[in-house]
Amino acid sequence: MLFEPRSGRLAAWGNALLAGLVSPDEAALSIVGEDAVHRVAGLPGEAGPVGLTLALGRLRALGVSGLRVALPAPGHPLGLSGPPEFNARALEAEEAVVCAGAALGLVPEVTEAGPAGDVHVSVLWRCLPVREAPPADVPSLGEAERELAEALREATVVLTRLDVAASGPVADAALSAYRARAEAGREVLAPGYPPRAVRVLALAQRVDLMVSLAYENGHGGAVAASEMAARAEALRPVERVARRALVAAYNAAVEQH
Repeated sequence: MLFEPRSGRLAAWGNALLAGLVSPDEAALSIVGEDAVHRVAGLPGEAGPVGLTLALGRLRALGVSGLRVALPAPGHPLGLSGPPEFNARALEAEEAVVCAGAALGLVPEVTEAGPAGDVHVSVLWRCLPVREAPPADVPSLGEAERELAEALREATVVLTRLDVAASGPVADAALSAYRARAEAGREVLAPGYPPRAVRVLALAQRVDLMVSLAYENGHGGAVAASEMAARAEALRPVERVARRALVAAYNAAVEQH
């Protein structure tokens, strides 16, 4: 399935709300998506967890003018600016949202309950202080687009050379989902994003999908341990480029102002 981080939905639709392009209810519904409920804890001025609609309104009252995404990985604090306590929580969650205009950030804590096929997902966003500084290693949309085009070529060459199969029911379903989502580009991001951001996000998701299929869809011809290690080594920089591009796309609504 396509990689759509919860932080991306929160930032995209939160930015659309802050820009006055969607209603609070529309933003909240879009952020929650297929989850059961999202709440925000630790907001200044609030004694306990509150719903998304109230939380977004409170953030705006606190001076927040935009929301940026961070997608850190070990050794790569992508989109983060500190302090270490916030970075550590974001790294554990593998994602976070950093506010522009106020020194605050949000990290999701995801809880799942229920049997397979009927899983109830609740998300608690922890609001924490952040350092007001440029986010780490986030490229411009133009840089991200160029890097992605090269990464897509490299990934195709690598997977072909290593004979990694990308076929079968799981792969076909994932590719079909990608095509359907790409054709409905207006749904990839919230209102207010430039067309280039939509294009970069779709391409980043395509590259990420290729990497995921290569890891998950059998070994293909890469049976030997050395070949599997070579595949992982070759795909790691491609995965990094895709994450950088995802962050650039989600952050474009803030960076263009």
